[in-house]
Amino acid sequence: MLIAAERLPTRVGLRLALEPEARCTEAADADAAVDAAVRYRPDVCLLGLDAKGQGLRVTNEIVSRVPSAVVILLTNSLDEEEFMAAVRAGASGYLTNSLDPTRLPHVVRGAVRGEPVVPRKFVSRLLDELRMRERRRSVVVAGKGRISLTAREWEVVELLLRSATTAEIAKELGVAPVTVRRHLGSVERKFGVTTRAEVVALLTESDAAE
Repeated sequence: MLIAAERLPTRVGLRLALEPEARCTEAADADAAVDAAVRYRPDVCLLGLDAKGQGLRVTNEIVSRVPSAVVILLTNSLDEEEFMAAVRAGASGYLTNSLDPTRLPHVVRGAVRGEPVVPRKFVSRLLDELRMRERRRSVVVAGKGRISLTAREWEVVELLLRSATTAEIAKELGVAPVTVRRHLGSVERKFGVTTRAEVVALLTESDAAE
């Protein structure tokens, strides 16, 4: 098992909670965590990296280079967008550091068995995301052919075509503006353009398919 955290007290606390269950290897920063995961190929990687974005970066790297590893992110405070980003990166769990240490071995065992380690408050968001992935629309774009959009991307595009601003789209869909920008960025990449104005221009010239 790999424990990665910048702060020594965090690593010690996690090791004391888990060592009766498994032998632990420690890493004190993001790069060391990736190196240790590749070298030792642990069954479980617990990432309590404080630097913003480092946990997600390390998750991406470990999942791609050691696909057999179960990755669990530990965070100081639960954040819905960070949670969804962790799931998309391939994490099997997302927990707060305030979790009772006596529960940690049970949680880890569950993750190894394939049970998702999901904060109860985020379960409905995760289910919504899974449903969205199943419902897709395609659009025929002039000069680009048929492009597949997720249901949420299509909702964003429809509002964009009505000249809605980022803030207005966010309010209509009940999401954060940063989430709208992320969806628009995804649409722009799929269309091969760099601005939302180009997205509108292409769609205006095209006939929508199913």
